Amino acid sequence: MVYLAGHSLGLQPKSTAGYVEEELADWRRLGVLGHHGAKRPWIGYHEGIAAPLADLVGALDTEVVAMNSLTVNLHSMMVTFFRPDGARNRILIEKDAFPSDRYAVVSHLELHGLRAEEHLIEVAARPGERHLRTEDLIALIERAGTRLALVLLPGVQYLTGQCLDIEPLIAAAHRSGAIVGLDLAHSVGNTLLSLHDWNADFAVWCSYKYLNAGPGAVGGCFVHARYAARADLPRLAGWWGQAKASRFEMGSEFTPIAGAEGWQISNPPILSTAPLLASLDIFKRAGIRRLREKSILLTGFLQQLVEGLLPGLVQIITPGTPGDRGCQLSLRIAKPAREAKRCHERLTAAGVIGDWREPDIIRLAPTPLYNSFSDVFNAVDMLTRALDP
Repeated sequence: MVYLAGHSLGLQPKSTAGYVEEELADWRRLGVLGHHGAKRPWIGYHEGIAAPLADLVGALDTEVVAMNSLTVNLHSMMVTFFRPDGARNRILIEKDAFPSDRYAVVSHLELHGLRAEEHLIEVAARPGERHLRTEDLIALIERAGTRLALVLLPGVQYLTGQCLDIEPLIAAAHRSGAIVGLDLAHSVGNTLLSLHDWNADFAVWCSYKYLNAGPGAVGGCFVHARYAARADLPRLAGWWGQAKASRFEMGSEFTPIAGAEGWQISNPPILSTAPLLASLDIFKRAGIRRLREKSILLTGFLQQLVEGLLPGLVQIITPGTPGDRGCQLSLRIAKPAREAKRCHERLTAAGVIGDWREPDIIRLAPTPLYNSFSDVFNAVDMLTRALDP
C-alpha cells in the first residue's frame, strides 16, 4: 500500500500503542489516584504538550493548549472574538471554506441576529483562476473597513492545497480594526508557522491529520499573549479553565487561567491525548524545518512526474510554487465526473490511498514523516494505469 492521505488522517506512530497502554495500565492500577499518581499525572496531562505544540506553530508555551476538537475550538474562540458592535458586524471567509467552518461562522452570525446574506463576506479566486491572490484579499479587507469584525482564513486551503501568505493579511485586517482567526487543520505539522510573530489573534487546529494523533483526537488552540491577562473577555467558561490554585475549591466565581489554558472547558480526554504525545515526540526529533525541506522535494517530484507523464489527463490545481503549498497536491482528472471517480476507485483498489473530492479531484499528500520518493513514483505509475480506459 502507498499511503498518501496524511492530509485526511495521519498514520499511527509505532510508539502510540505503548503510550495509550501506559494510561490504561495506570487506570487499571490506580483508578482515580491516577490523576496525581500516574506516570504522567492526568491533572496536568495537557501541560506536557504545550511546548512541542508551541514549537510547531511558532508560539509561546502559554499561547497554546490542547483541548476539544477543531470546530468546538472555533466556536469557543468566536464566542470571545466575534463581538459585533454597531456597523462592525461582518465576517470574512474564503468562498470554498471547509463546510464545518462555514456552518460555525453562519451559526454565530445568527446567534447575534445577523444574516449570512448580508453579513458574511466570501472571497473567491478571480474568474478562471483557482487560487486566492494576496492583493485581492487585502483589497477586500480594506474595502470592508470599519464594517469588518472578524477575518477567518485557512493556513492551507483544504481543497486546492494553497498555502496563504498569512502575515500581510493579518496586518491588513488589524489596520482595519478587525480580529484575525486561522484554521490550521492543514497547516500544523505541514508548513512553517509563526503565529506569535505574525500577530494572529487566535488559531485552531485538529491533530489527526499531519500530527498523526488518530481519529477524533484532541485538537488545539492558540490565543495571542496580548490576551493572556484579559479576564474580562467573554468566553465559554468551564472548570478546567479556572485558576489552578482554586480549581478544586469548587467556588462559584470563575477566575480564568492566564493564557490559552484559560479557554479550557473540561479536563483533557487522556486516551485521545496520549497518541498526540507519541507523535509530538517524533516531530521533536525530526524537526519541522527538516521535514519541510523534505516535503518540498517530495511534492516537487510528484509534480514533475504528473506533468511529465500525464499531460492533458491530469491538471494540478495546487500552486506550482513550493512556498505557496504544503505537501498536498490536488489533481483534477480531465474526464467526465463518473469516469474520474472510477479512476479514483481503481487507484484505491491498486493500493494507493488518497482521497476524493467531488466532482473530479483526487488529493494526494506525500507526507515527509513516512512517505518516500519510491511511494511517489509508484503512486504515479498506478495513477497512469488507473487512467487507462
